[in-house]
Amino acid sequence: MNYQQAIDFLYAQAPMFQQVGAKGYKTGLENTHFLDSHFGFPHRHYRTIHVGGTNGKGSVSHLLAAILQSAGYKVGLYTSPHLKDFRERIRVNGKMISKQKVSAFIAKNQQLITEINPSFFEITTAFAFKYFAEQNVDFAVVEVGLGGRLDCTNVISPLLSVITNISLDHTDILGDTLGKIAAEKAGIIKPKTPVIIGETQAETEHIFREKAAENGAEIIFADQEFSRRERKDERGERKEKNEIYCEFQEKKSLRSLQNPLRPLREISCELKGIYQQKNLKTVLAAVEKLQKMGIKITKKSLKNGLENVISLTGLQGRWQILSKNPTVVCDTGHNQGGISQVVEQISQQKFNTLHIIFGMVNDKKPDIVLNLLPKNAKYYFTKAQLPRALNENILQAKAAEFNLISNAYQSVKQAIKAAKKAADKDDFIYIGGSTFIVAEAI
Repeated sequence: MNYQQAIDFLYAQAPMFQQVGAKGYKTGLENTHFLDSHFGFPHRHYRTIHVGGTNGKGSVSHLLAAILQSAGYKVGLYTSPHLKDFRERIRVNGKMISKQKVSAFIAKNQQLITEINPSFFEITTAFAFKYFAEQNVDFAVVEVGLGGRLDCTNVISPLLSVITNISLDHTDILGDTLGKIAAEKAGIIKPKTPVIIGETQAETEHIFREKAAENGAEIIFADQEFSRRERKDERGERKEKNEIYCEFQEKKSLRSLQNPLRPLREISCELKGIYQQKNLKTVLAAVEKLQKMGIKITKKSLKNGLENVISLTGLQGRWQILSKNPTVVCDTGHNQGGISQVVEQISQQKFNTLHIIFGMVNDKKPDIVLNLLPKNAKYYFTKAQLPRALNENILQAKAAEFNLISNAYQSVKQAIKAAKKAADKDDFIYIGGSTFIVAEAI
């Protein structure tokens, strides 16, 4: 069995949630526990950090992995979804798993997969955990797939848990309020295991505090630990347009702490989006806690990890500049929280005309997102090439209710071609709305 045959078998036998939606999601953890036992509980052979939340969990996972790599540890990184290649999901020190390893695993376990019929994510998670054990990693940074309480990754007993934030997403599965979603995300809080919460939100704070207290787990709210000031020059302008420079200051109550992170006032991160400022607080709080737990991470390692996260981990699709003249940027933000941050970022750009290439999946509520989008733009609605994609004409018709001027295109490639043809060199083209739109653009 070669790599392509292995991937074809995996997709046919266990369709991805990202491709088919709720049909690819299995409730319950029976298969997960069976696979975990079958492969000898591989995640018990290394330390893990569990990262959940609605937005930012992918960026936070990559940033933590980059910092640990820079500190000299061998680091497994398990994330989802992938943009172009299945192997993006499973990395060790930034290097994707080999095609040979994938084909060998599927070939060896083909009968098992056929017999127990796991979901795509169930078998992929078991595979990743087994691979990390075989690679003798020191740490694995594990991103939650969906929710938390019933997610396949929730079999691990992490050193540290992280929940970035809560926003409305996957409401058909996780619940239709922030409180209900937070209760599912809080399912990764484990007994006596510290948890970092990225953002304090009135609707969810009490849920996390109650769950942590129930488990005897220390809880740290990152945005209460650090306050942020953008670094500005003498004219009050931001010092650099394309870099994030933040100064983190501890609250007065924390100034007595003698921690090596505290003197590091200026933090430069390779990731461009302004929403990364929130993620940076979460990462710094997590690193600070790891240090207190005896994990050796120096200021130099922290700085190197943040400044080189893309080359160290292969992260793509986060306010990624694809070309210039005109500037073309893509971002995987796709729900209410993610899109609101993207719209704020767009508002800070300089351009003559704004062009937006946009597509969604059919199980999202387009009204919420469309209502956030800027009116002063030319829209190119399109769809990704997957069954779950929302038809571009339906999206265009819905967008007309929000007075968005648009055309519709059957493919991302056609939409990009049309936008580039219409744009001048001083214009700005944004591509997003769905991870899959971004994947095809990249």
